[in-house]
Amino acid sequence: MKWNEFGAWGAQVAAWAQDYHATVGERPVRARTRPGEVLNALPETPPEKPEPLEQVFEDFERIVMPGITHWQHPRFFAYFAANAAPASVLAEFLAAALAPQCMLWQTSPAATEMETRMMDWLRQALALPEPFAGVIQDSASSATLAAVLTMREKALNWTGNTRGLAQNPQVRVYSSAEVHTSVDRAIWIAGIGQDNLVRIPITGAWRGMDPQALEAAIRADLAAGLTPAGVILCVGGTGTGATDPIADCLAVAAKYGLYTHVDAAWAGSAMICPEYRHMWQGVERADSIVFNPHKWLGVQFDCSAHFLREPDDLVKTLAIQPEYLKTHGADGMINYSEWSVPLGRRFRALKLWFVLRAYGLENLRRRLHNHITWSHLLHDRIAATPGFEIVTPPMWSLFTFRFAPPGVADADALNLALINAINDDGRIYLTQTRVDGAMVIRFQAGQFDTTERDVMMAYDVITELAAQLA
Repeated sequence: MKWNEFGAWGAQVAAWAQDYHATVGERPVRARTRPGEVLNALPETPPEKPEPLEQVFEDFERIVMPGITHWQHPRFFAYFAANAAPASVLAEFLAAALAPQCMLWQTSPAATEMETRMMDWLRQALALPEPFAGVIQDSASSATLAAVLTMREKALNWTGNTRGLAQNPQVRVYSSAEVHTSVDRAIWIAGIGQDNLVRIPITGAWRGMDPQALEAAIRADLAAGLTPAGVILCVGGTGTGATDPIADCLAVAAKYGLYTHVDAAWAGSAMICPEYRHMWQGVERADSIVFNPHKWLGVQFDCSAHFLREPDDLVKTLAIQPEYLKTHGADGMINYSEWSVPLGRRFRALKLWFVLRAYGLENLRRRLHNHITWSHLLHDRIAATPGFEIVTPPMWSLFTFRFAPPGVADADALNLALINAINDDGRIYLTQTRVDGAMVIRFQAGQFDTTERDVMMAYDVITELAAQLA
C-alpha cells in the first residue's frame, strides 16, 4: 500500500466505522466465537509477498469481527465502559497519522504543551486546587504504580532506587480489600511484597475504609519496627462502587506523614458534576489522584488523568537523564517521560482537546446525569420484583443485585447460571462479582450513546431469563 492510495482507503474505513457505530446495537454484545476459533483462522506462517488490501479488509470482516466483544454497544453494562466518542476517534486517527513520539518537549512541543493545558482544564473541571498538576498516563494501573514507587521512595528517604530494597527497612502500604487488583500488582512490581499490603476493614453503606482501623494498623506497624509508607484509597471501586471516607483517612495519613493516592478511575469523571463532589470531600489533601477520561467521558482508550500535589516527588522517583534525553536551550520545559514509567509516550492530549471542545462540560455532565438517573430507575424496578434482592445500593450508576427466590438451595449457582444465560442471550452484557463471599450480579450504565430504553431493556432481559431458570 502506498500513500497515494491512503485517501480512498481512509474514506472507506471512515464510512465503515460510521456504519458500525450506527448499527452496533443490532449485534450480540459479547463475542460468540469459541476458544481458538480466531487463532485457527489465521495462517500459521507470515506472507512472503504482499497481498491486496481488499483481501485484508475482507478477512478483517470474516475473521476479526466475529471475535469482537462490542464495547461501544449501547447495552454494554459490564465492567466499566471504554468509550470512543466520534470526536475522540477522529483525534486518534490524526494522532496515528502524525505518529509522533512525545517523550520530550523537543520531540513534539505541541504534544507536551497541549498535555499541560488539557490537564489543567480537567483540574478546573474537577474543582481541584491550583497546586495540583497533571500528566496523562496510559491507564490507572500505571498511575497507581507510579504512586506506589513514590511512596516507597519517600518512606526510604529516596534510597530504594539506589541501595535496593534488601538494604532498606520493610515498608507497609494500607488499603481496603475493595481497591482494584492493580494495587496488588503495583505492590508486587515495586518490590514491597503482597504481605506488606495491609488490608483495612470496611464499614458503612459505602463499604469504605474504617479510619480508626487504619490508624490502629499504622500504630501497630510502628510499634513492630516496620515502616509505614502510604495509603491507597478508592472512590468508586470496581466491584460495588466502594468509596472510602476520603477526608478522615487522609487526616490519619497526614498525622503519620504517609503519602496518599486516591484511585477514582471510574467515578472521578462524575466529579465534573458539583453535586457529587461530597463523595470525595477532602480529596485536595491527597498527594496523588487518578481518574480515567477513557471510562466515562467519551475519550478513547488510553487516556488516564494523573494529578499530583507535588510533581517533584514523582520526578525524583522516576526521572533519569542521559545526554540523549536532554533538551538544551529549553530550560524549565516539562518532559512528561519523567512523570511516567514508560519512556515512550503517545499524543493522548489531542483526544481530550477534541472531546472537551466538541461536547463541552455541560453536555458531558448531562450524559453522566442520564446514566445515573436511568440506573437508579432500573435499580428501583429490580428491587420491587419478587425473587430479587439488592445487595449493594447505587453508587453513581453502579449497583449489585441477586436472584434469590424462596426455596433456592444454592443461590450462588443460580446467579452464575443467570449471568451466563444473560450473556449468552446477547441482548445485554453484565458481569458478576462477589460481595462478602456471595455471588452477585453487577450493573453499571456508562456507554456514551446508551439511552433510557437500552437501560430499561436490561430489566426485561434479566427478569425473562430469571423466570426461565426459576
